[in-house]
Amino acid sequence: MATTMKLILFLLLSFYIFSLVVSSHQHHPLDPLTPSEFTLVRTIVNKSHPSTKHNITFQYIGLDEPDKPVLLSWLSNPKSKPPPRRAFVITRLDKQSHEITVDLSTRSIVSDKIYHGHGYPLLTFDEQIVASELPQTYQPFLESIKKRGLNLSDVVCSDYSVGWFGEVESKRVLKLLCFYIDGSVNLYVRPLEGITLVVDLDEMKIVEYYDRFIVPVPKAEGTDYRASKQKPPFGPRLNGAALVQPDGPGFKIDGHMVSWANWVFHLGFDVRAGPIISLASIYDLEKQKYRQVLYRGFISELFVPYMDPTEEWYYKTFFDSGEFGFGQSAVSLKPLADCPANAVFLDSYYATEDGTPVKISNTFCIFENHAGHIMWRHTELGIPGEVIREVRPEVSLVVRMVSTVGNYDYIIDWEFKPSGSIKLGIGLTGVLEVKGVTYTHMDQIKEDVHGTLLADNTIGVYHDHFLTYYLDLDVDGEANSFVKNNLETIRVKDHNSPRKSYWTVVSETAKTELDARIQLGLKQAELVVVNPNKKTKVGNNVGYRLIPGLVAHPLLSDDDYPQIRGAFTNNNVWVTPYNKSEKWAGGVYVDQSRGDDTLAVWSLRNRQIENKDIVLWYTIGFHHVPCQEDFPLMPTLSGGFELRPTNFFDSNPVLKTRPPNHVHWPNCTTQP
Repeated sequence: MATTMKLILFLLLSFYIFSLVVSSHQHHPLDPLTPSEFTLVRTIVNKSHPSTKHNITFQYIGLDEPDKPVLLSWLSNPKSKPPPRRAFVITRLDKQSHEITVDLSTRSIVSDKIYHGHGYPLLTFDEQIVASELPQTYQPFLESIKKRGLNLSDVVCSDYSVGWFGEVESKRVLKLLCFYIDGSVNLYVRPLEGITLVVDLDEMKIVEYYDRFIVPVPKAEGTDYRASKQKPPFGPRLNGAALVQPDGPGFKIDGHMVSWANWVFHLGFDVRAGPIISLASIYDLEKQKYRQVLYRGFISELFVPYMDPTEEWYYKTFFDSGEFGFGQSAVSLKPLADCPANAVFLDSYYATEDGTPVKISNTFCIFENHAGHIMWRHTELGIPGEVIREVRPEVSLVVRMVSTVGNYDYIIDWEFKPSGSIKLGIGLTGVLEVKGVTYTHMDQIKEDVHGTLLADNTIGVYHDHFLTYYLDLDVDGEANSFVKNNLETIRVKDHNSPRKSYWTVVSETAKTELDARIQLGLKQAELVVVNPNKKTKVGNNVGYRLIPGLVAHPLLSDDDYPQIRGAFTNNNVWVTPYNKSEKWAGGVYVDQSRGDDTLAVWSLRNRQIENKDIVLWYTIGFHHVPCQEDFPLMPTLSGGFELRPTNFFDSNPVLKTRPPNHVHWPNCTTQP
C-alpha cells in the first residue's frame, strides 16, 4: 500500500512539472491572433460598415504575417520595435467578397477592396449548420422522408461543396445530402440515396430539390463504433504501458516558441491551414550556434476527388483546406488516447461567422516520443577478442493535431529528431464516403459501380487524397538552390574491371521554375535544397534532402474540371521563388474556383530560382480503393515524408548524444 501511495505521489508530481512547461511571453510577430484581437477586428470592421453591419459575415480572419525581410530584420535585433501587427480578413457583404487588412496597433483599416475574381471564400461552420437544418421544415423533403417510411427525428443532413464544371455564371451554393441515424451514430454509412437539395448561402434558402430514386438504407447493425455499443466476442485486450518523466518534459514552451534538445521553432495556428511551423533552427554542436532550416511550413491544400461520375456523385471533388478549413475542422485531442501521458496540450482560437472568437481546447499536443526506435547502433565483431556494442535509443519530439473534415479524420504530425531530420506524417482514419445501392453480393454487380461492395447495400467509392505541403526552407540562410542529384547508370568501357556497369551521381541545378517540376518515380534522383554560399569543411554545399513518401499521380485527365482546379497535384514537386501572396496552392478563393489562381498557374512565369529565396512544394498522394477492413470505421492509413540534413553538418550530429536516463519504477508486485 505504501508503495502504491508513493507511485501516486510520483505521478502527481510529474503532472505538476508538466504544468510548468508552458510559460508566459510577449507577442511574437508570428503568433496567431488572440481572442481579444479577434474581438478588436470584429469591432473595427463592423464600425467601417455601420449601416450594413448585420449583413457582414466573417469568412476568414487570420494573421497577416509580416513581410519576410521585415521579420528577419526584427529577428536579428529582437529588442527593436516589432513589425506592425495586422490581420487579414475576408468578409461577405451584399453578396460580394471583401478583402480587408486591419492594423491592430493603430486600430484602423489599412485596405478594403472587393474581390471580383472567380470562386468564393472559406465556408464557415455557422452557415454550414444553418444550411444543413433547412430540410427539416421543407415540405417536399418531408414528403420524401414519409414516402421512405423513415422517422424525421432520425434524419440528419450534411453539406457538400459543388465544385465547378464549366459554368459561366455561378452562385454561392451548397448541396445537401441526408443520412439516417436510427440505431447507429455512424451516419455517413447510412445515406438516403437519391435525395439532393441545393442551398443558396447568400439567401440561405433551398433553391433546388431532387428526389430521383429510392434504394434501401444500409443496415445499422454492426456500424456503431462506440465502445459502449460493442458486443462479444471482443478483440484482444492490449496491455497498457506507463511513460513517466520524473524530471518533466525535455522541452519548453514560451508562448508559441518551442525549444527541445537541439531544436527551436515557432508553432502557429490558422483557421485554414491548421498547424504552422515557423523559424525551425537546429543547434550545431561544432559551430556552437543555431542554424536555419525551415522558415515556414504547413499543409497548403488537400484535394479529395471521388471517382463516381454519376449525377448524385460527380461534384464530390473536395478541397478540404480551402473550402472547409483544416484549422476550423480541428478537434479537441483526447488525453491518453490521441496523445500519450507525457503530452502537453495547447489551445487555439478562430473566429465565427460574426467575428466572435471560439476556443478549441487541446488543439495541439506536444510530446517526446519514446517509440522503441534506434537512433544509431553498431556491433563490432572484427577485433579479435573483443565485442564492441554501442546503441543510442531514439527520442523525438512530436507536434500533433487532428482535423475532422466531415467523415474523415486527418492526424497531422510534425516530428523533430536530434539528427536534424523533420518527419511530416499524415494519418487517414474515420468513416468512408459510401453510396447506397440495391446490391448485397458481388455476383449481382454487372457494371462499373465506381467502388467496392463493403456490406449489404453499401459501396465504398474510389477516391484520392492529395496533400500539398508548403515548405519555405531556408537552409543556413535565405539564398538557396534546388539540386537534382540524378543517379545514372554508367557502362564500363575499358577492361580493367570485371564489372560491366555502375551508377554515379550527375548533379543538375534548377535555374527556373520549369526546371524544378518533378513527377516522382520517372527517374532515379535525390532532391536537395542547398545553400550554394555555404560549404562544409571538405567543400560540399550544405543542404536538406527531400525523402518522399507514397508516390501517387493524378489519374484524372488534364482537361477534367476537377483536375483543372487541382492542377497543383500534376507534379509531386514544384519550386517557386518566395512570394508572400503565394501560399495557397489551390488559390485564395477555392470554393467553385476555376483553376486560374493556383500553383500550376503561378509557376508558368518560369521565374529564376537559382541562389534565391525559394519555396519547395511537395504533394503526397493516396489512391484509395476501399476494402471491407475499412468498414464501418477505417483503421489509420499512414503516410509521410522526411526532410533530412545532407552535408548540412560536418559529421554525424548525434554521435555524442547521451542516452536518456533509465527510470527505475517502484516495485509494485506483491507476493500471493
